[in-house]
Amino acid sequence: MANGGPVEHGYPHLDTVRASITALYRRLSYDTIHTFATSVAPVDVAFGDIDDLYLGAQRVAREMVRHYRLPDARMIIGFRDMTHAANVELTAGPEYFVELNDRFRTHRRDIGAALAHEVMHVYLHRIDLSFPGTRDNEILTDTAATYLGAGWLLLDAYREDAASSQKLGYLTPEEFGYVLAKRALVFGEDPSVWFTSPQAYTAYTKGMAKARGDEQQPPLTAAGWAGRRRYAKDRRHAQDHPGPGPHPGVPYAFTPDGRGPLRVSFPCPTCHQRIRVPVQGRVRARCTLCGTVLECDT
Repeated sequence: MANGGPVEHGYPHLDTVRASITALYRRLSYDTIHTFATSVAPVDVAFGDIDDLYLGAQRVAREMVRHYRLPDARMIIGFRDMTHAANVELTAGPEYFVELNDRFRTHRRDIGAALAHEVMHVYLHRIDLSFPGTRDNEILTDTAATYLGAGWLLLDAYREDAASSQKLGYLTPEEFGYVLAKRALVFGEDPSVWFTSPQAYTAYTKGMAKARGDEQQPPLTAAGWAGRRRYAKDRRHAQDHPGPGPHPGVPYAFTPDGRGPLRVSFPCPTCHQRIRVPVQGRVRARCTLCGTVLECDT
């Protein structure tokens, strides 16, 4: 939790974020992910200053449990002085103890954001999905909460001006915006109408530009002129020099296929699983993981 300190920006965790999206599709399946097509509604996690602190926190926790479809999980909420925003004790359940930073006693509108992350820890624990190492596992948790419809609260908790700053979660604001944009492109949902923080809206627009860039990389037909020109140059080199060769700075890679045609592999712009197709001009490919149909010019 950045509380008055500097806020990291940019995309330093992008590879782990993309790996997290792939892991979600592999563990949950296309059908399960699409049961989360509707995000948590602002009205369901609204928390006013006149609301009882503990009853209100329990109400918001129950909403997160409902959203993540954990009907047999009960969250017991407490508050204490701590460095992090929150902490959850992962046990066999059905009761889970969640501690929130004392700061949330007076910043109640951000309790939903903290619980979105902590209850997602419980969800990932239940489905046995994790990454090695604390850092990568926390990035997975932020990404999963955002992609499955509750993480817009984490981005909305980001506020920064000349005198103060606040950010929850391990992703940068732009990375939260990127994951929200990836979700928006899949489900046709516009989360920007829920933002109360102008800085959150700016981060979301930057993330959307980054997400749309994923859909404009060669060999996809939507790639721009410069990308197509670089791709053609790399393809000629691969055809003239059989064997895998380095192509730094591009998402695709050419590989020989025995005596058959040269093949190119590239990440699916939706789930980032790598797709491998023959180099033979116009090709329509379907991602076996998320079902996205891709128009390619190989």
